[in-house]
Amino acid sequence: MDWSTVIFWLVVVGIGLYVVSIYNRLVLFKNRYQNAFAQIEVQLKRRYDLIPNLVETAKGYLKHEKETLEAVISARNSALAGLQAAAANPASGAALQELAGAEGALAGALGKLSVVVEDYPDLKANENMMQLTEELTSTENRVSFARQSFNDCVTAYNSYKQTFPPVIFAGLFGHGKDASLLEFADSEAIQQAPKVSF
Repeated sequence: MDWSTVIFWLVVVGIGLYVVSIYNRLVLFKNRYQNAFAQIEVQLKRRYDLIPNLVETAKGYLKHEKETLEAVISARNSALAGLQAAAANPASGAALQELAGAEGALAGALGKLSVVVEDYPDLKANENMMQLTEELTSTENRVSFARQSFNDCVTAYNSYKQTFPPVIFAGLFGHGKDASLLEFADSEAIQQAPKVSF
């Protein structure tokens, strides 16, 4: 065997190993953003579980505000459905947009509830209501951090697969479409924890 054959095979093996490393990094980045979405899912489910307790606590005080309470529950259920659709495919831009829209509607409904509760000082002073409000605010912060982590992971994935030479192989390995960021229409307002003062 002459040196040119050895060099040729070393180059072929080196290129093969490099292509395998590109594939492995694409899988790694995809798994990271899927895991990051799972963290968002955990926090949003926690939030959705708190809302019925909040409504139930307020129900006794807000007998004349049935429409507001029903709007909160309806918005919560829509947001939960949006979360389930997005969890099935975190790379889907349409599913993430649906979730973002449902979250916006839920934030609006909770805002209306907050305004209504202001008129009921006994409810604002209720220990259960104060605890639920604190948990909801804490969860909002966790959702924000989880969303930031998800968007960072999506950006890393998209950036890697769009660079050269991974861009050549990404489509061949099933990574042709970019993953979508989770952005809300009112992103500036959402950056701040909601002002829920009961």
